[in-house]
Amino acid sequence: MANPQFIEQTSLSLADLKEELIRIEKRDKELNYLSNKTKEYLDNFVKLDSKQQEELKKKLLGLNLTRLKDEHVAKIIDFLPKTIDELKVILQAYPLSMPKGDQESIVKTVKGFI
Repeated sequence: MANPQFIEQTSLSLADLKEELIRIEKRDKELNYLSNKTKEYLDNFVKLDSKQQEELKKKLLGLNLTRLKDEHVAKIIDFLPKTIDELKVILQAYPLSMPKGDQESIVKTVKGFI
């Protein structure tokens, strides 16, 4: 039996997942039931296309916040918080504390894409 090994582990945003499902659908011509349900969900909730998502990711990482990691950026892109309180709700799942100035800069950057 094969022993699969993880080569790389990265966080995907919902926009990335949507692009991947589109690529799989073109390759396989048809998605299965769960993939179709996932695609319906993504069509309803993903607000940014891949180009906007990449630009927002670059701007968020360009803020040079030391505590902000790729997985946090992916969640910020998924939910696009409009206020500091919404940002806190998104990041409460992670053991992360940020100064108020950093939170304000994140929200200000995200508001430019809404």
